Amino acid sequence: MKISSPVYSQITPFMGELNWDFSPCDELLELQVAWIHLLKTQYAKEISEIRQGFTAIGITWKEFDFQQKFISQFKSLSPKRQELSNRIWEIPVCYEAPYGSDLGNLALAKHMRVNELIELHSQPLYRIHFFGFLPGFMYLNGLPEILHMPRKAVPDRSVFPGSVAIGGAQTGIYPMESPGGWHVVGRTPLTLFDPHHDPPVWASIGDRIQFVPISSDEMTELLENPIPPTHR
Repeated sequence: MKISSPVYSQITPFMGELNWDFSPCDELLELQVAWIHLLKTQYAKEISEIRQGFTAIGITWKEFDFQQKFISQFKSLSPKRQELSNRIWEIPVCYEAPYGSDLGNLALAKHMRVNELIELHSQPLYRIHFFGFLPGFMYLNGLPEILHMPRKAVPDRSVFPGSVAIGGAQTGIYPMESPGGWHVVGRTPLTLFDPHHDPPVWASIGDRIQFVPISSDEMTELLENPIPPTHR
């Protein structure tokens, strides 16, 4: 798949953005990872922050002149595409009550059985594109279009840590308690973010995620006797 080079836009004297006119996919992520590697190696002293999105990379420069230098060199830069990880993390998820608090209503809205929705949600291999919103919150690509659902008109005041939810064209896992407007379909007993662990997040950009349905009895056992995440 041929993906055109990004366009660089200066937003402020100290901020700019690389943008691709392309839908999120593995090939685009490979290019984004390559550009981030280039920025961190060739411009490390000039950059104060790099932020990644599905189709963009935001850059904050320490000085105005550093951005102008990058703009003058931009068209000559050609980072080598980075191969993505082969790791697949298996995430146990209990879709049963009370963990999948919005599962029934979502199934009704989609005119499908609950078991069908669970099967559709747990079959794909989701790719981690970036982290944001909350520490350890994975932005995943790969939710089947039939499960896309607008966010709630009135967000929940509090969503439990580990809640697996659907919002718009994405699914994700809340790493900590937080207000949230996504539809909660289940919960994982795994800890997604631990500030006392190095690194605090066990997964990386480019890894893949697969949700593995478990029973409420298995959920109780894993909550009482936590296990580390596993991958294959």
